Amino acid sequence: MAITPPTVLTFAATDPSSGAGVQADIMALASIGCYPLSVITGITVQDTVGVESVMPLDADWINDQARAILEDVSVSAFKLGLLGSVENVAVIAEIVADYPDVPLIIDPILASGRGDELSNEEMQAAMCELLFPQATLITPNSLEARRLAYYDEGDEVKHSSLQECAMRLLAMGSEYVMITGTHERSNDVVNSLYGVQNEVPGLIKDYHWERLPGSYHGSGCTLTSAITACLAHGLTMEEAVHEAQEFTWQTLRYAFRPGMGQFIPDRFFWARESDVQEKASELQH
Repeated sequence: MAITPPTVLTFAATDPSSGAGVQADIMALASIGCYPLSVITGITVQDTVGVESVMPLDADWINDQARAILEDVSVSAFKLGLLGSVENVAVIAEIVADYPDVPLIIDPILASGRGDELSNEEMQAAMCELLFPQATLITPNSLEARRLAYYDEGDEVKHSSLQECAMRLLAMGSEYVMITGTHERSNDVVNSLYGVQNEVPGLIKDYHWERLPGSYHGSGCTLTSAITACLAHGLTMEEAVHEAQEFTWQTLRYAFRPGMGQFIPDRFFWARESDVQEKASELQH
């Protein structure tokens, strides 16, 4: 019998373009050698340009999907993406609470890359109060970090630093917070990992990455899934965060544009890397 790879259960909505959502999670997890399991939280109407609508699944369906697979398969890590409704947040919080030793990685999706709103204030409050206290890591981008850190004090969002936001998010209970800097006006993309060291919360490390041209659909899903996969393989948090960023940067480097909207990260860039390089060389000559 072959050795079973690490299993990761992702809770996410569908994306017909496969740029983001559960399809992106599955591809990233599989590419890094994990066996992906999935619970569908909703169905979206979207393409590579943006999200037109979201239909959340009933919370009972979420519960039944998750309980069925968890009674059958031992899970190495949980990854949460778009959850769809307050009721879904609540039921998922109950599910993961039954598995306190399983790492919980949360990508708190509030809007699409185009800016389509995907999470209302009630959902944000529910995530902060029910899920973040159980989280091993949350991975908001800088816009999400400001909104979530001050979800009950809206005016403060405009005036807060990312360091202050990270401290507030850590205080909500997550063991680590990683704020991604794609939306910041900086030459490089700076991603910052925060956590508690020697009982003192603060910055653990800044990671600087070359800012690639273009706009990408599903980069956040890819990064969070990659971190989850690395943790499932037994890496430490700092090791997982570094390796996942390297993987994600490569997926963006080899991204392609199948439609009229954003570029799609190539989660299997390694499988066709030589073909891409050969084609680029031909074009140059």
